Amino acid sequence: MQKGRLEAFSDGVLAIILTIMVLEIKVPHGMEFKDLLPLVPVTLSYVLSFIYIGIYWNNHHHMMHTVTKVNGAILWANLHLLFWLSLVPFVTGWMGENHFGPEPMALYGFILLMAGVAYVILQNLIIRSQGEQSLLAVAIGGDIKGKLSPVLYIAGIGCSFVSSWLSGLIYVAVALMWLIPDKRIERTVG
Repeated sequence: MQKGRLEAFSDGVLAIILTIMVLEIKVPHGMEFKDLLPLVPVTLSYVLSFIYIGIYWNNHHHMMHTVTKVNGAILWANLHLLFWLSLVPFVTGWMGENHFGPEPMALYGFILLMAGVAYVILQNLIIRSQGEQSLLAVAIGGDIKGKLSPVLYIAGIGCSFVSSWLSGLIYVAVALMWLIPDKRIERTVG
């Protein structure tokens, strides 16, 4: 199978996820700037989640550039990733509405962890399908960020019951780590 349908479907799902998230930010009934203050936690959670979805979209896009064909296992692994990402709007809303409480922060971290695991499964199935000397296998190499992220997510989940803000800082740190442009695939493909 060609990869075009997988890419188009994934792009569509990610666009819907972003749309759902922004619709969770309710317009205040007042017309003064102070009426926006209750929306600060919801907006902050939206911004963080928007960045995460953007990171996944960007990395998925780059990863798909290395793929020549897809099989059933890759299609199901991609759906597995999209499943976890589709839960991001729910946990984003819960986290923002409850001012970054411990349980919402823990669940947010769990969803991020599972999305990360799903991404690695997809990545590994692509490498298995394309071969150990494939462009993707060569590009990711040791994948330090990919190995460090789950450890940080687990730390963030644990910290959420001690300090929601520390947990949030850990999630922000992981996002910042992935925001730094990763040129491995571009160098390999380019």
